[in-house]
Amino acid sequence: MEETQQLVNSIIEGIQDKKGHGIIVADLRKIEGAVCKYFVICQGGSPMQVQAIAESVEDFAREKEGEKPVNVAGVDNALWIAMDYSDVMVHIFQPEQRKYYDIEGLWKDAPMQAVPDID
Repeated sequence: MEETQQLVNSIIEGIQDKKGHGIIVADLRKIEGAVCKYFVICQGGSPMQVQAIAESVEDFAREKEGEKPVNVAGVDNALWIAMDYSDVMVHIFQPEQRKYYDIEGLWKDAPMQAVPDID
């Protein structure tokens, strides 16, 4: 399995570990001018959950893949945390911000894969 896909899988595990939901993986590899290969988009129900998801993603990526984010933004208010892993960008939203920014709509030319929620 490709290294980048393994990282995506570990990120998804980290999201699911903290009950993040609405996970979408956007494959940007064939989109000209895309800033990375994949977007992983999800949401949490509160600032505390959004922060917990981000911490879990960081832990899973580091422990399973030896990867650390190049940059993390939005931790202070936890309305939208963006994590940059170079080839993979992780976006963790609260529901209102996710709807408002509509990243899935902005990248609608990319194939999207919905990941089932875990109860």
